[in-house]
Amino acid sequence: MSSDLRKQSHTILDGPDRAPARAMLKGIGLTDEDLRKPIIGVANTWIETMPCNYHLRRLSARVKEGIRAAGGTPIEYNTIAISDGITMGTEGMKTSLISREIVADSIELVARGHFFDGVVALSGCDKTIPGAVMALARLNLPSLMLYGGSIAPGQHKGHDVTIQDVFEAVGAVAKGTMSTDELKVLEDHACPGPGACGGQFTANTMATAFEIMGISFMGSADVPAEDVDKDAVAFEAGRVVMAALENDIRPDQVITRESIENAIAAVAVTGGSTNAVLHLIAVAREMGIPLNMDDFDRISSKTPLLADLKPGGKYVASDMHQAGGIRLVAKRLLDAGILHPNVMTVSGLTIGEEALSAKETTGQQVLRPLSNPIKKTGGLVILKGNLAPEGCVIKVAGYERLLHQGPAKVFDCEEAAFAAVKANQIQPGDVVVIRYEGPKGGPGMREMLGVTAAIVGAGLGDSVALMTDGRFSGATRGLMAGHVAPEAAVGGPIAALREGDTISFDIEKRTLNVALSDAEIQERMKDWKEPIPRYKSGVMAKYARHVSSASEGAMTS
Repeated sequence: MSSDLRKQSHTILDGPDRAPARAMLKGIGLTDEDLRKPIIGVANTWIETMPCNYHLRRLSARVKEGIRAAGGTPIEYNTIAISDGITMGTEGMKTSLISREIVADSIELVARGHFFDGVVALSGCDKTIPGAVMALARLNLPSLMLYGGSIAPGQHKGHDVTIQDVFEAVGAVAKGTMSTDELKVLEDHACPGPGACGGQFTANTMATAFEIMGISFMGSADVPAEDVDKDAVAFEAGRVVMAALENDIRPDQVITRESIENAIAAVAVTGGSTNAVLHLIAVAREMGIPLNMDDFDRISSKTPLLADLKPGGKYVASDMHQAGGIRLVAKRLLDAGILHPNVMTVSGLTIGEEALSAKETTGQQVLRPLSNPIKKTGGLVILKGNLAPEGCVIKVAGYERLLHQGPAKVFDCEEAAFAAVKANQIQPGDVVVIRYEGPKGGPGMREMLGVTAAIVGAGLGDSVALMTDGRFSGATRGLMAGHVAPEAAVGGPIAALREGDTISFDIEKRTLNVALSDAEIQERMKDWKEPIPRYKSGVMAKYARHVSSASEGAMTS
């Protein structure tokens, strides 16, 4: 490996005046030979707070072996991660989206400070995935993101289960249709080992999107966490990043307007998480690429829904791997004429070339053929109206309701809404409104899986709608509108709602409205006052002061 590839690290390591730096690195075991090679940062989000990232120490060791074998010197460093599933329904969930910014900032900061020549970023739970890619976009070094992979499905009563089933079971217990003993059995079996949540929830959605985008190499993301091939994938990541360094393949060649549109199509065709809207807008803005919520609706409306994946479908991420993986998703998009085929990927091949080598497992039923879609249009819909002038997002995968009109049940925090569901205070036809949970108002834009799953578990999933300026988990299903913008905390129209107001969802017309005139909304808002910040100091307060609207990616940079 040529020393000419040390375009960054020579700054900190070469010459007599850098002897102190070399001396310190020799204190951790590096040799003169090591320091003459390109230095590759291995940004690890390993943490013991969740199964999603728990196995990343093992994978990072293999990544480093791959880097060494290809002629580089790896230096591993760590950052933080927050478990969405564990913090869900608590004040701790407010830290989740905030953690995306900290992941991005810390990966960027260490790489800049230590002049790495390239970076491999390992990710697992939801926010570590976009946070890692945001950092790579800022650094624009030869680099890639390696996803740790999905958890294996749990087994309960002879069928596959995921964490989604546990959340929905909580609602069933509250309704009296499940015993606490059965809940305990489900709890004991839902998460059999390391890996990220198993459906096409946010982690697998973003992993799919970034592999189709090309910042993860093809064939890496869909291999499950505990699959026998995952260690080989991690080793290959080391080789791929060194090849990217040698060929000078950087994120600004990979993350383009066309590759972002490919990523959006991948979300739509697989019925992925609404969180993709936030995260892909954020990545686009890091690259200076114009992107807004309307782009998601435009692309989704021409993309068929083909993947029969949870939460709306039957299968889990490991089934997609067995069916042909993300490469097969790319091939479907290519055959549909939706994929931009000539975009470069980190492997050095175009996404079209990668798609052509897809191998479909005979008889697989996870990813349908183009001739037999689940729906003719994709899983994401953007609504606007007098309640969401900047827009809101709905995932339509897995249900058929296109219209809903009903009275508002208004709650100023998630806990109050969850208590109302548990107390059987929500009736068929209602529209549950949860506000002051946006990026600024939360702060942190909590996911509402506890509430949405309780609604489904209580048997109300087909008859109740929900809207919030907060977010939804990728495991959410039902008629749920999230990211309502502007949010209540900045005086968005959702702040004007009162108990009993008639709210209408119209999916075909792409509207979300309340039966009030603009003048009536303005009259109600005359007495509105900006709420006192929930946090007056620390990271939460800092985030609330600087965060942008959900329609702009909820970013602080």
